[in-house]
Amino acid sequence: MTAETQKKPGLETLRAAISRLEGHSDRRRKVLPFGVREIDSRLPGGGLALGALHEVAGGGNDALHSAAAGQFCAGIAARTRGKVLWIVTRQDVFAPSLKQVGLSARRTIYVEAGSDVDVLACFEEGLRHGGLGAVVAEVARLSMTASRRLQLAAETSGSLGIAIRRWRRQTDAADFGQPTASVTRWRVSVLPSVPLPVPGVGRPRWLLELIRARAGECADFEVEACDGKGRLSLPAALADGSDQEAVGQRRASA
Repeated sequence: MTAETQKKPGLETLRAAISRLEGHSDRRRKVLPFGVREIDSRLPGGGLALGALHEVAGGGNDALHSAAAGQFCAGIAARTRGKVLWIVTRQDVFAPSLKQVGLSARRTIYVEAGSDVDVLACFEEGLRHGGLGAVVAEVARLSMTASRRLQLAAETSGSLGIAIRRWRRQTDAADFGQPTASVTRWRVSVLPSVPLPVPGVGRPRWLLELIRARAGECADFEVEACDGKGRLSLPAALADGSDQEAVGQRRASA
């Protein structure tokens, strides 16, 4: 028996103890794999946990990074089953861009709320409903208390909850670093497309940062944006065997 094998049971016991202290259920969650080994291997269970709350933000306070974060969330939601509830405070969701990553208008129910308080109320009700594949909500501030309520609602129904963190001022973005009950926290930044051998625009690329993963590892990934079925992929230069860790350094758990 190797030293690594001997350490593993102790590590699993420690993770279970932490989970109990945090008040989380010990039952094994179902997951939604990304289908990219380099990403799924960093997530407990091999994918994005269903029946859980996740946070996503753009890499900056501009429309470009915000749109990328929205498409990332839409690509995830597109791979769930059932209707998707999308809650906003601003009428700037461009439905064709969501369809481009697999989330059709026929599956999406849009709700406009007047404030973050209203967004969180609709968010919680949507998660408790239990008949939705995913609930996506754009929210600026997310307290520990509010996130715990959302996490418990998601655990009860089994629905996937995604909080898109959007701020009107960059100074408000500091709230994204505060502790929440979310299972994962992501940041999406736009990268230049790969040049084509002929005139045209290549497939969009993102820097995908997993900056918090409960009982998992944090890492950065350079990926090609979601396709028409909501699936990410690695750029060809990395998919042929290059190490993804060379693209982004592993980060300490938040």
